[in-house]
Amino acid sequence: MKIGVVGAGAWGTALAQSASTGGQPVLLWALERDVVEAVNTRRENPTYLPGVPLSPSIRATSDLAELQPCDAWLVVTPAQHMRSVLQGAQGFAGALVLCAKGIEEKSGQLLHSVARETCPRAQIAVLSGPTFAHEVAKGLPTAVTLAAEEGALAERLRDRLAQPTFRIYVSDDVAGAEIGGAVKNVLAIACGVVEGKGLGHNARAALIGRGFAEMTRFGQALGARRDTLAGLSGLGDLVLTCTSTNSRNYSLGVGLGQGRKADELLADRRTVAEGAFTAPVLARLARGKGVDMPIVDAVDALIGGRANVDQVLDALLSRPPRAEGV
Repeated sequence: MKIGVVGAGAWGTALAQSASTGGQPVLLWALERDVVEAVNTRRENPTYLPGVPLSPSIRATSDLAELQPCDAWLVVTPAQHMRSVLQGAQGFAGALVLCAKGIEEKSGQLLHSVARETCPRAQIAVLSGPTFAHEVAKGLPTAVTLAAEEGALAERLRDRLAQPTFRIYVSDDVAGAEIGGAVKNVLAIACGVVEGKGLGHNARAALIGRGFAEMTRFGQALGARRDTLAGLSGLGDLVLTCTSTNSRNYSLGVGLGQGRKADELLADRRTVAEGAFTAPVLARLARGKGVDMPIVDAVDALIGGRANVDQVLDALLSRPPRAEGV
């Protein structure tokens, strides 16, 4: 199975590195020509993944058409740009493995729906889980969920992509795998706020627990299974991104907790904190479904500049007591 990777940020480059284990050829598409040149000549991506020597079996290109002969594309473009990128490959009939984590802001669609609309001939799968790019690129161990409605497709992709240090568990719950990855980005911003505000480890642990309850309510309202949300792509990824400054979303939250403005923090970033774009659409979808997500609403208000940290904390802490299971 020949693999192409669409998107040469840190995560896309790390996936290309992992997929090239054993000298297997991987074609990496990058928008930036300087990234293409660096990967091909220096065997490094100094812009997004500095200090990691890349396999000589990885070749980079800025021409998406070169990936057409590949059997599977790992699509790692930012969630809000996925539709525009895939529109340049509408005739692709292989497997699209969606590795970005988010919800399309304008349409409110999960990314597998976006992919089906833009590439109707392709087979769709989702790869998600607790994966910091630099650790995967260095071969440190992790485990992920690979979800596809067709079990045979998930197994073929697993057999090609799995490594001893990159363990893959298959699932047929595509929506569940996507929802966990999208919601955890918003909750990671909230946990960063707790850190930036100096509220302590107890508060962060409580927020993770209640945030997971919100994730579960929302996921089940959209047809996801509880066991998927409690697995690697949900709870596993939630714990990782809510506890480390290596998370872009958590770092954004730390800045917000320290009193900085969202616009200022987002303008400083070359890489994307997907939770900032997911929060407003997630809050809107939850309201439409009648799902109570107060932490998500708080992050949405912070990102949108409609409330400051003290105001959202007061609103959360003054909520009436309730049974834990609801």
